[in-house]
Amino acid sequence: MLRKPISNRLALGTMLLILLTLPGIASSYHGGIGGEQVNAGETIDDVAKEGCLCHNGVADNSVQIILDDVPYAWETGQIYEMKLQIIGGPAAASPWTAGFSMRVSEGVLSGDNLQNWEEDPTTLTQTEAAAGGDDRMWIILWEAPAADTGVVDFWITGNSVNGDQGPGPEDKWNQLIFALQEGDEKTAAMGTRTLFAGDGNVSPPEPQETGVDLKHMGAEFRAHVLGLLGFGAVLAVVVFAGFMLRYSFSSSYQGRSNQLRLRYKIRRRGDQ
Repeated sequence: MLRKPISNRLALGTMLLILLTLPGIASSYHGGIGGEQVNAGETIDDVAKEGCLCHNGVADNSVQIILDDVPYAWETGQIYEMKLQIIGGPAAASPWTAGFSMRVSEGVLSGDNLQNWEEDPTTLTQTEAAAGGDDRMWIILWEAPAADTGVVDFWITGNSVNGDQGPGPEDKWNQLIFALQEGDEKTAAMGTRTLFAGDGNVSPPEPQETGVDLKHMGAEFRAHVLGLLGFGAVLAVVVFAGFMLRYSFSSSYQGRSNQLRLRYKIRRRGDQ
């Protein structure tokens, strides 16, 4: 008679637990994101192109999306290593600090601790292991396409978050969109450049520590100790010299040196 009510309670408790955990699962994409997504009942065709709308409806230029080592043009068969970094937004807090979604119209994207979304080589996003770095930085590899492909388009959406595993007003994102044309040896000789999206108001991060433990200073600490010993030695020599000058002229000092006593006697006798 009691088995059925207990079973119903267990099923109800399990359902409530699942419902409580669903919002965190639905709103937290620290394991990467890309491609088509559903947001507020509307379908996003591509997160890299349309942005992280689940966190905020519009991009924020206080977040800087910086891409270093970008070629002026691409050459077929080349693999370009570029550094993507996000600066700005909320303070980096554990366990998750930032993420990105990237797409190219041609070529192959890859990188350590990064993944191709749904195994599409033209997309790239972070993995869970790469979503918690304080520097909010990733190394991206892009293999250029075959010759005569033409212009290649790049879309990058970067999201800076506060680590609470849910959307909120503190989470901010921005986009970097550019294109590269096919080049040759002349354009390759131009080297690389840095591209960024944002207002350019980059503030350096606040120092996490205001001092250094002396036991971790190594050679600097030894130099500090030797300097103190040297200063102490000089001070001891000065004190010793002072005593020598004051007391060395007489074996029985009575308040003044023999030189002063001699001058006093001469003056009394009138022998000037």
